[in-house]
Amino acid sequence: MDQPQSVPETAESESRDKTPRTERGRRTLRKLLDAAAVEFGERGFHDASISGITRRAGTALGSFYTYFDSKEEIFQALVRHMSELLRDHVTPEVQAAPDEISAERIGLLSFLGFVREHKEIYRIIDEAEFVDYASYRRHYETTVERMRQRLEAGAARGEIRADASEVHAWAIAGMNVFLGMRYGLWDESADIDEVARIANDMLANGLKKKD
Repeated sequence: MDQPQSVPETAESESRDKTPRTERGRRTLRKLLDAAAVEFGERGFHDASISGITRRAGTALGSFYTYFDSKEEIFQALVRHMSELLRDHVTPEVQAAPDEISAERIGLLSFLGFVREHKEIYRIIDEAEFVDYASYRRHYETTVERMRQRLEAGAARGEIRADASEVHAWAIAGMNVFLGMRYGLWDESADIDEVARIANDMLANGLKKKD
């Protein structure tokens, strides 16, 4: 089993550009990342192995070291990759929404669908807190920053309250994370359209008793 090792911060490792330069190389890199998502998702970081990743990817061990120096390095790349996949899945749906309140409903619905297709994302992001804290924090900060910018734009258009702020963005993100855990990860029988509708009604109208 591959033992965790810290990634050396040397000039040599920093200067080596491992970006694929061919379409074949990009396909191999994607295979490795997809395999790593399954390996880390099923076994966790400490029990996962480089040989397990390459076996799942159907690639030679040497191919792994063409792109990564260690298990830690591919884990860091995987956290970034999962964040980008989530962004690319949700963003087009949100951008097509007619207004900010609708955008938050559509964004949550899209997120719940993504979680059902990529259940490993929760374990990977949770483990990142202990394996690579910088990646863990960056995942949430960049996600919330996109949300904050949406709220700011919606406020400027007069679609939501003018004082919508970073605190509101973190509150919405926290709600989405737990709804994703409950209805994306734990319960696939739930109607996620209805979940998103209820959560969106709370955003729009609060919990105050209706007359």
